[in-house]
Order: sequence, then C-alpha cells, then structure tokens
Amino acid sequence: MKPSVPLTGLLAVVTQVLVAYAATLAMPQQRGRVVGVVTSGIVVGILLARTVSGAMADLAGWRSIYWLSAALTLLMALLLLYVLPKQEAAQPQQRYWRLIGSVFVLFKEEPVLRQRAVLASLSFASAMVLWTPMVLPLSAPPLSLSHSEIGLFGLAGAAGALAAARAGHLADRGLGHWVSGLSLLLMLASWVPIGLAQSSLWALLLGVITFDLGLQAMHVTSQSLIYGVRPEAQSRLTAGYMLFYSIGSALGSLASTAVYAWADWFGVCLLGAGINALALVYWLSTRRSAAHQRGSALPDQRSLPDSMLCNTPSRRTQPWNSAAARCSNTVRNSR
Repeated sequence: MKPSVPLTGLLAVVTQVLVAYAATLAMPQQRGRVVGVVTSGIVVGILLARTVSGAMADLAGWRSIYWLSAALTLLMALLLLYVLPKQEAAQPQQRYWRLIGSVFVLFKEEPVLRQRAVLASLSFASAMVLWTPMVLPLSAPPLSLSHSEIGLFGLAGAAGALAAARAGHLADRGLGHWVSGLSLLLMLASWVPIGLAQSSLWALLLGVITFDLGLQAMHVTSQSLIYGVRPEAQSRLTAGYMLFYSIGSALGSLASTAVYAWADWFGVCLLGAGINALALVYWLSTRRSAAHQRGSALPDQRSLPDSMLCNTPSRRTQPWNSAAARCSNTVRNSR
C-alpha cells in the first residue's frame, strides 16, 4: 500500500472538523439547522463524487480523477482561508494525549453520545453494505452498465440526502428521537426495492433515494443531539462519534464483499436489512432516554464554567439555570 493512501485518510478528517466548527459558530437555537446544512453538503459531495469520477474515468482515464481532486482541494483551501474568521477566542491549553483521553471520558459520562455512536456505527455499516458492492451486479451481465452510468446513481443518493437537510431543524424543536426512528424505518424499508436491482433499475433508484434520505436524516439528527450535550467539547464529541462511524463503515465494506462472493446480491441485501433491523431494535431500547435527548437539543449551560458564561455573548445564553444566576450575582457584586 502506498503512503499516500493512509495520508489521504488521515487528512480527510477535516470535513468532520468543519461540522464541529460550524456548530460552535451557530447560535444554540439554530445549531441543528446549521449542522444539517453543512453535513448535507458533505454527504452530497461524497455521492456526487461517484457520478463525476465515473464520467472522468470513461472520458480521460482513472488518473484524471486524482488531478481533478487535487485542484478542487486547493480551491477549497483558498476559499476557507478567505471566509473563515481570522480571529478566534482563546481556548484553555491542554496536552494532546490528555484531550484524546477525555474523548473516552465523554463516552463514560454522556449516554446520548454512547447511543448515537452505536446508531452511527450500525447505520454507516449498512450504507457501506449498499454502496461498496453495488458496482458488481450493475457492471455484470445482463445489465453491463458503464462507469458513467453506474455513477449516475450517486445523483439519486444526493437527492435523498438534500431532502434530509431539514432533519436538523426538527432536532432543534425537540423531535430528534422520533426523526431517528422514522429514518431507521426508511432505511430498513428501502432494502425491498434495492433487492430488485438486477431486474429493475427503477426499483434500485427508488431504494437508493429512500435509503440515503433515511441515512442523512439520521446522521444530521445524531450530530445535532450530541453537540447540545457539551457545547465546550464539540470537537471531542465529533471525534468520539466519528470513531464509531468509521468502524461501522470499515466493517460494512469488508462484510459486504465477502457476502457478495458467497451469496450474491440477495445475500448483500439480507445483510444490510439485518443491520438496519438491529439498529431499529437498539433505537427502541433507548426510548426511555428520549426526554433527555430532546432536552439536549439546546445546550445545558450547567456544563460550562461560570467565567465562560459571563464572557459569552448574550445571544448565546439565557438565565434559565443556577449557573446563569451565579453569573448575574458575580456581575452585580463586581459593581
């Protein structure tokens, strides 16, 4: 394996860092909507990359894909340099390994993070079960589609992902738990038309749109909920959540190719549906904590130090808890 492959994977984490950063810039009551917009852009880009890469491979060879990717990466770096804030508020300094260790402390202390991480792992495992081996039945007889034609299914997935952008707004309104359940039901139901891929491309198209709608709504809702748990630790929450996301994606890819070699496309669909059914059962087991998750859609400032509350702009704080009251008393006493 060439060194460029792990290096690319290492640096690809910048996309999730941008999601956490956008959440820190947003007002609490708009955080879910902002996360939904940014995450939708990421997922749509991933899906459209299949369409563009397929067309480029047919037109100019596979190396052209990497030249285009390098040019677009440079363009994005310049745009971010221009649009992101030039100055940031000072943050307390901590050692790197201590920060990494604190991610696991968050798993211990925050049930919302644990639950959403498990759901992310299962959801993205099923997503990789769909997308990784899908090229095999589509490129084989009797369909024998080209790279460009197979890539067009990315457009269908992008349409579904765009439709899910409003999920963050619903999470802001305290409906995140039920949006998650509906999303999992959509993903599970989508495997019925997906299973008909070798006899009907229209059925596959419907299944892909439905699946990516559910997947994206689930992803946006989960991120909106975990960012409300500890507003001062959003990047570390992202790290913990994406750890399970990556594990699920890797295991789903490995399992799907093995199952396809053993049981063809029908076996792949059974595997994907089984993973989604397991995720739905797990979601049902978390219903007792639904009230806590709904409350997490807005930040609980009891987790913030008094000094941070006092120095936070008024638009981001409301005097609804004892910490804010202590802040008010501190200000009056200082006068």
